[in-house]
Amino acid sequence: MPKEGHYINRSNWLRAAVLGANDGIVSISSLLVGVTSAGMATGNVALTGFAGLTAGALSMAAGEYVSVSAQADVEAADLERERIALEEDPDYELEELAEGLENRGVDAALAVKVATQMTDHDALGAHAREELGMFGLAGQANPLQAAGASALAFALGGAFPLIAALVAPAGYALIAIAVTAVLALALLGGGGARLGGAPMRSAIIRAVVWGALAMAVTAALGQALSLIHI
Repeated sequence: MPKEGHYINRSNWLRAAVLGANDGIVSISSLLVGVTSAGMATGNVALTGFAGLTAGALSMAAGEYVSVSAQADVEAADLERERIALEEDPDYELEELAEGLENRGVDAALAVKVATQMTDHDALGAHAREELGMFGLAGQANPLQAAGASALAFALGGAFPLIAALVAPAGYALIAIAVTAVLALALLGGGGARLGGAPMRSAIIRAVVWGALAMAVTAALGQALSLIHI
């Protein structure tokens, strides 16, 4: 195990979790801020929040399922082409693998020996890694798992501003939603950075600034629409 303590192995699931939770916080808080600024009644605000939370979570799940399925299809198709090539012309594929190793700095004679050993051990796996950049064979990308994780992350993130809207005293819903969303975004940015071994300050600022900007824009639009309606 490397002494450095690398975090790159967390990048895929961490990206999906942060994306889903961030989308949930920003989408639901912006929606609630917008309708609250427009003067919508508390009961209708809650209903709008629940509808937005449900629609957003399902949309995230559907989007992740479709995109990850497309990725899995491409990976499987490339692996099948590589498998056929290995069967039809193994000598050429061996030369191709050795050439790739040589281009990465391995001595030519040693590259042939290494390529031969890699081919004897796992020819398809070797070409998947070295030629296609796939660390793992097809099936690594799980559409259902990605869809469920994204929907859950969105729902958890969106629950924070929605709960704030439900429990806030009359007249303080807008402030409660905004403050809760900012705190949740700061927690998400810092937590995600810590799990990924990255600087926390820039991650927190990035998450909070963009989330606050989204809420400010929707609040302004809601206020403008309420004035037009009046």
